Amino acid sequence: MVASAHDYHRFMELLRRRGELDGVRLLAPATVDLMTRNHLPDGADLRAVGSRPAHDTPGNDGVGFGLGVSVVVDPSRTQAPSALGSYGWSGVATTTFWVDPGRDLTVQFHTQVRPRSSHTVFRDLKRLVHEAVTA
Repeated sequence: MVASAHDYHRFMELLRRRGELDGVRLLAPATVDLMTRNHLPDGADLRAVGSRPAHDTPGNDGVGFGLGVSVVVDPSRTQAPSALGSYGWSGVATTTFWVDPGRDLTVQFHTQVRPRSSHTVFRDLKRLVHEAVTA
């Protein structure tokens, strides 16, 4: 996806609102639900199916895969504070977004830093946001 930060935020809001944006229904709620639930066999996480994290994202433990997004299936196993059912994606140059439907929260972080494995920005960002919304 190529978009401005504003447009990317609107896309995230469309997902968080289960397919509605600015009072207009663009996707059926069932479509968003289908996109954002784990589709790995038997509810497995990415680690169980042999996937290795390519960079310092919250990792593959406790994280499944939906249709175009990663999905938290076991928050106790993730490497950063994450809520059950939260979902998102990370880009090649350390961009990331996630939606936490339970907290009515969307987060996006844009940068152009490579290689991603050289720092802990994903974990630090998740921890800081989690601390801010649970304080």
